[in-house]
Amino acid sequence: MPVEATLKVIGGKWKVIILCHLETGKKRTSELKKLMPQVTQKMLTQQLRELESDGVITRTVYNQVPPKVEYALSDYGQSLRPILDSMCKWGNGHLKQ
Repeated sequence: MPVEATLKVIGGKWKVIILCHLETGKKRTSELKKLMPQVTQKMLTQQLRELESDGVITRTVYNQVPPKVEYALSDYGQSLRPILDSMCKWGNGHLKQ
C-alpha cells in the first residue's frame, strides 16, 4: 500500500522534524541536536542513518581534523517537500485551534 511505503520512510517521531530542518539547508549533527534538544544522540544518529539508507538525505564527510559531516536533502528527498509543506501548514492551523 502506498501510504505504508511512505510511512516506512518518514514515519516515526523524529524523521519528519529532521527533514523539515534540512529543508532550509545543510546541517551538521550538532546543529540538528541543538534544534531538537529533546532527541537523544543515539536516536538522532539512528534516524539519520535510516533516512540516508532510504536515499532521502545525503551525508557528506569532509576530510579534515576534527572530522566534519553534513546532512542535506537528496534530490530524491526534495520530492518530499510538498508533503512536508502540507504537514507544516496543517500543523500551524491545528495550533491556532
